[in-house]
Amino acid sequence: MFESLDAMPIWVPIGLVVASLIAGLVDSIVGGGGLIQLPALLLVPGFQPVQALATNKVASACGTITSSITFARRVRPDWRMLAPVVVAAFAASFGGAVLAARLPAGIFTPIIVVVLVGVLIFTLMRPDLGSRPRDDVGSVSFAVLRGLALGLVLGFYDGLLGPGTGVFLVLGITLVLQADLLRAAGGAKIVNVATNLGALAYFIPLQAVHWPLAILLGAANLVGSYLGARLTMRLGARFVRWMLVIVVSALIVRLVLQLFGV
Repeated sequence: MFESLDAMPIWVPIGLVVASLIAGLVDSIVGGGGLIQLPALLLVPGFQPVQALATNKVASACGTITSSITFARRVRPDWRMLAPVVVAAFAASFGGAVLAARLPAGIFTPIIVVVLVGVLIFTLMRPDLGSRPRDDVGSVSFAVLRGLALGLVLGFYDGLLGPGTGVFLVLGITLVLQADLLRAAGGAKIVNVATNLGALAYFIPLQAVHWPLAILLGAANLVGSYLGARLTMRLGARFVRWMLVIVVSALIVRLVLQLFGV
């Protein structure tokens, strides 16, 4: 593995910066940037999968922190509902990262494809999905339990593999916490910060992060995330819904091609 950026062929950092910029833009709107940034890192000569996962988490954390701050300033998050998801996601992401260092990520790809197809069909059949917040959230204690369950499942997945987590978070917060799509997009970024930091709590002591590359990609991801968050707040829930359809469709195609070795 290259120890410094100077030792890399020039096309490696340039290509990765472009991929990370686009990933940050897409990820801040509706998620799914991991399927742009992570495969690009896996193409770096000499990179092991765990090194790509760890470096990707640092870059993604820069973007999600930026977009979550931008969202929080404009769209006030409901911390009573969101806090249990954040706490559970952080803990579960650490556990997923521990397992990620031991299992081949490819065994999960067929499952993710099936789930994403279901997400796409559900979104297309519900044109009013997330158009407005709903009041029938039940008791606060029940909402907390649902939030904990959502955080545990998606936090563990993000620590284990990651790509598509943002999409699942947006849909999960919309359905489980009954938020509108704009608030769900903002909440997803906040939870994604927790999942990234939870995984890094394991990867950093493991010394799996390529720090020069992580800092470079983090800066690019940060710029993309800021632009994407501003665009989302300007265009609203309808824009988020159509981006959800487009990104999920692209993820399905990407994963199916991966399954067939393309």
